[in-house]
Amino acid sequence: MKLQFNPLSPFVRAAMVTAHELGIADKIEKVEAVPTPTSTLDGLNAANPLGKVPALTVDGMTLHDSRVIAEYLNEAHDGGLMPGKGPDLWQARTRLSMALGALDAAVLIRYETFLRPEALRWQGWIDGQFAKVDRALDQLEADIGDFSGSGSEKARLDAIAAACLLGYIDFRFADHGWRDGRPKLAAWYLEFSARPSMRDTEPPA
Repeated sequence: MKLQFNPLSPFVRAAMVTAHELGIADKIEKVEAVPTPTSTLDGLNAANPLGKVPALTVDGMTLHDSRVIAEYLNEAHDGGLMPGKGPDLWQARTRLSMALGALDAAVLIRYETFLRPEALRWQGWIDGQFAKVDRALDQLEADIGDFSGSGSEKARLDAIAAACLLGYIDFRFADHGWRDGRPKLAAWYLEFSARPSMRDTEPPA
């Protein structure tokens, strides 16, 4: 398996946390690809026409999007990182989609506040993206008992996405104060972030 990889990408981190939880991280060859809005990374663009990481080449096919990659790894390795079927599965998939959508909003804020010239930044749009993130965090606080888990239990994909979202906020927006008013989510993340899969995938300082 070969992964187009950026160590600062929270979406790459979600895929790699999944691989660590499944015990297959050492089977993945990492190919560094650091895209920007104006980059021309031929290898990455060949793997993913959208020019985004992660992209995983495996068994003669290339998969992109962290959710697709995580679900593939879970299924291919009989991971059991999602409920089997029924309402619990659909709720878990919805929560996974929400967490990754909030993560996408957070990354867009990063682009707007770091890459765009200051004179061209749109504060109202930034505020709107932060509102999406905060609504998702409020929902995770309400749902904490549905996906939390602890100790040596396998981490579910929705929990991994939630943890990568929180980790990215701490990494890029440390003053956002997401823990305020969300004590259950904060306590859960303190425990979850100590898992080896999370420690081994921390972005470089």
